[in-house]
Amino acid sequence: MMRVFYGMGKGNAHRYQCRGDDAHVGSGLCIGIGGVRIDRAVAHEILEAVSERAVEAAILAAEQAERTRQDVIAAVRRELEQARYETSLAERRYELVDPAKRHVARELEARWNDALERAAQIERRLEELSASLTAGPPIDRDRLLQLAHDLPAAWNAAADMRSKQRLLHIVIQEIVCNLDDATNEAVLLIHWTGGRHSEVRVARVRSGRYPADRAPSAVEALRKLAGRWPDRELAVALNRMRCQTGDGNTWTTVRVREMRERLGLPNYVADSARPQTVTLMKTAEHFGISIESVKRLVSRGILPATQIMPGAPWLVPVEALSCETVRQGVQVVIARRPKNYDNYQDIKMIRLPGI
Repeated sequence: MMRVFYGMGKGNAHRYQCRGDDAHVGSGLCIGIGGVRIDRAVAHEILEAVSERAVEAAILAAEQAERTRQDVIAAVRRELEQARYETSLAERRYELVDPAKRHVARELEARWNDALERAAQIERRLEELSASLTAGPPIDRDRLLQLAHDLPAAWNAAADMRSKQRLLHIVIQEIVCNLDDATNEAVLLIHWTGGRHSEVRVARVRSGRYPADRAPSAVEALRKLAGRWPDRELAVALNRMRCQTGDGNTWTTVRVREMRERLGLPNYVADSARPQTVTLMKTAEHFGISIESVKRLVSRGILPATQIMPGAPWLVPVEALSCETVRQGVQVVIARRPKNYDNYQDIKMIRLPGI
C-alpha cells in the first residue's frame, strides 16, 4: 500500500511512496513518485471515462433498462388478465353448483376466494411497477451531453476535494503503480469499477543529475565538498551526482566518513567566521513557498545562491532573506497562487484507491 507524504514547506507537493516492509529495519524505500503528475493523469482518465462517449453509453443503458421495465410491466399485465379470467371462471362454477351439494359449494367458493386474492396481489404489483416507472426522472439527453462537455472545467475549478474523491471512489476500485526504469515512466494500472482495466504511463521528472558518462569520481567530489557540510549531506550530494563506492553501492553517512578519514579530509565544523548560509529547503520554509519556486528565483537571478559543483547543495546567504528584491520576488510567487490554495492545504491526505 502506497502512502502520501508531504514536504516540510507549505507549498511543497506531495509524493506517493511505498516504504517497503516497515517491520524490518533497513528495508528502505520500495517505490516513490511525485504525486502531482499522477493525480493529473488519473483525473484525465476519469474525465475521459465520463466523457461524451460514456454519457452516450449511459443513455443507451438507461433506455435499455426502461425497455426492460416496460417488458416486465407487459408481462405482469398478461398475468393479471389470466388471473381475472380464472377468477371469472371460478365465479361461474360456484354459481352453477347445486346448493344441496354443500361440500362441493364450499370447495368452489374457496377456489373463487383464492382466485380473487391472487388477482388482487397482481394488481398491487402492477401498480407498484407503474409507480416506480413514472417516479424516475426523465432522461434529458442534451443536458447530460452538456454536463459531459463542461465536466473538465467544473473539475478543475472545484475547490471541494472531497467531491472529487467521492467520484474517484465510485469509478475506480484500485490503482497499481510500478516504475519503468528503461523509459523513466510510472506505469499505472487502473482497475475500473465493472471489471475493466487500463494502463496509463506518466513521465517522471528527470532530475538535474550528471549524465552517467560525466559523473565525477567520489574522490574528486569529496575533495571539493569535504568540510563544508556534514557527512549526511555529503552522502546525499554524492548519490545525486551518481557517484558510487568501489563496490558499486550508494553512499551512506558511514561510508562517507570512512572515505573522508582515509583521504585525510577535514570534518565539518561550524565556523562563525564563515558567512552564514542556509539551504534551499530552509529558504522555502522561511518564505512559505515550494522549493521549486525557490529554484526559479535562483535561476532568474533574484535570489543569490552559490553551488560549488553541479549536484552539490545550493547555499543562500542569510542576509539575502531580508533583501527587498527577494521579498518582492516571493510576493509575486504568492500572488500567483489560486484563490482556493488555502483550501487545498487543509487536505492532509489525498487517498487513491489501491494507493
